[in-house]
Amino acid sequence: MVMAKGMPVKSIAALLKEHDTRLWRVLDHYVHQSRQGADFSAVTAVGVDETSSKRGHNYVSLFVDLESSRVLFATEGKDASTLERFKTDLEAHHGDPSHIQEICCDMSPAFIKGVENHFPEAHLTFDKFHVLKILNEAVDEVRRQEQQDRPELKRTRYLWLKNPVNLKANQAATLDALQVKKLNLKTARAYHIRMNFQEFWNQPLQAAEVFLKKWYFWATHSRLEPMIEKARMLKNHLQNILTYLKHGITNATSESINSKIQWVKYTARGFRNFENFKNAIYFHCGDLDLVPKPT
Repeated sequence: MVMAKGMPVKSIAALLKEHDTRLWRVLDHYVHQSRQGADFSAVTAVGVDETSSKRGHNYVSLFVDLESSRVLFATEGKDASTLERFKTDLEAHHGDPSHIQEICCDMSPAFIKGVENHFPEAHLTFDKFHVLKILNEAVDEVRRQEQQDRPELKRTRYLWLKNPVNLKANQAATLDALQVKKLNLKTARAYHIRMNFQEFWNQPLQAAEVFLKKWYFWATHSRLEPMIEKARMLKNHLQNILTYLKHGITNATSESINSKIQWVKYTARGFRNFENFKNAIYFHCGDLDLVPKPT
């Protein structure tokens, strides 16, 4: 279909001398027809993520098959009811909620509640990249507070947030210079705590809980309030962080799809309503069989 060319729908409509609403109706027809025949009976591992549908606080929650990297379901909002809607859609496509063995999501209380209520048999794992994002937020908050008195920290935000291997040579040199002990930067201490946490992902399961407890003691005795706050948050979800080492699932697939959906949002700009945007998501990310069936 022409949408696969990556052009905005309005531009395609102009080329075809059609109104864009007609193109959206065509897309709706084929997406709906294809999804009616979709079979989710083999789905056992699901990633849950949210992304913005429009500017402001408009969100779409995405449910992704982590095995096949396809969007199974997209729905408005990011509250606990999205899990109930996904369960209903899963069952409508021959899926069995009791067969969902793994669910990976962020630490959203709404998602946690939804999983507990509607997929109680699934192992819940908090996405490792989201965990690191939380710690990055703490490092950045320490930096923002400290730079008021330490001007050398201005314009250094991304130096502290990137992994060292992703820094350019001049950036790495600047970061090294800021970490020398004589500067005694609070930001450097927060950064070291964050970097040390990354070693958790390499721990054998039998040693992981001891590692986290030692790390927690270090973080909560750092006298860095943003780091203390985030460390306590992680402790409250300790078991669902440890689950990663048992089952090894992440939302990397969902994050990749999320990036693609931002591109979809661009090409579908002027999509007028959520149903059109949802159909564009299914079209590009749902691995649908759009070939018309013979009648």
